[in-house]
Amino acid sequence: MRSEKKDYFTVSPSATEQTVNSILHVGTSGYVYADWVEAGFYPAGAASSKMLGLYAQCFGVTELNYTWYRMPKASMIERQMAQAPDGFRFAAKLTRTMTHEIPANWRREAALYRLGLAPLVQARRLIAVLLQFPPHFARSVRNRQYLAALLDALEGLPLAVEFRDESWDNARVFEALARHNVALVAVDAPPLPGLFPARAVATRSDWFYARLHGRNVTGWRSGQLNQKFHYDYRDDELAAWLDGIIVPLAERAAQGYVFFNNHYGALAPKNALRFAELARARGLEVRA
Repeated sequence: MRSEKKDYFTVSPSATEQTVNSILHVGTSGYVYADWVEAGFYPAGAASSKMLGLYAQCFGVTELNYTWYRMPKASMIERQMAQAPDGFRFAAKLTRTMTHEIPANWRREAALYRLGLAPLVQARRLIAVLLQFPPHFARSVRNRQYLAALLDALEGLPLAVEFRDESWDNARVFEALARHNVALVAVDAPPLPGLFPARAVATRSDWFYARLHGRNVTGWRSGQLNQKFHYDYRDDELAAWLDGIIVPLAERAAQGYVFFNNHYGALAPKNALRFAELARARGLEVRA
């Protein structure tokens, strides 16, 4: 279901016209999906253990989704690294025990997470750790204090924060992220009340991070993952987001990472490859 178009784009007030010389890296959020075989992105009969190698024929980066569901282990990370070409790189979601559930021993969880990602860090193949917070994580005093403590606990790792609640849409938040050298994730999602809006705000000068979830209003409200992220972007929507969000960010950061999360039916790789084409047509350097 397509929603009525709203104002998606707000460029940082400090933005100035500059030459775009940023390098874009385009990929998808996850790559192990059985329905991608049915949709034809992977060949018939492709086993999950072969999917990363097949995926790497089209893309040079990916987000690891499973690290949100369970704590990554170094042995598993090493196996994944071996399945991909040497230049292939990974972003990894922070485990939900530090973003959604937050037990009293979360600092121990942070230490375990570091150990699990160590092979990526040592091989310099880690793009970023994605801290994806839920809609109920509002900008309260308690949550602000927790976020500051979590960023300190993960210091030294490349971090990107994705907010879902609009209360974080505040210049003081952006300034704090910049002081911590943490990227604010630019998000595309349905224009629903209370959701964090798309912002072309660069809080790092070396790289930016963007995620496109689709605009399926009905699916987003359903709570069903396959419906929530079931959306096929039109060319005009991709072009508008490219011009309104990505180009302004690319004017202020040396590299950018763009991930499509509308994974149902292999729409994510379809839209990601088309997005890369549109970006190249605008003279941007894209590595997908």
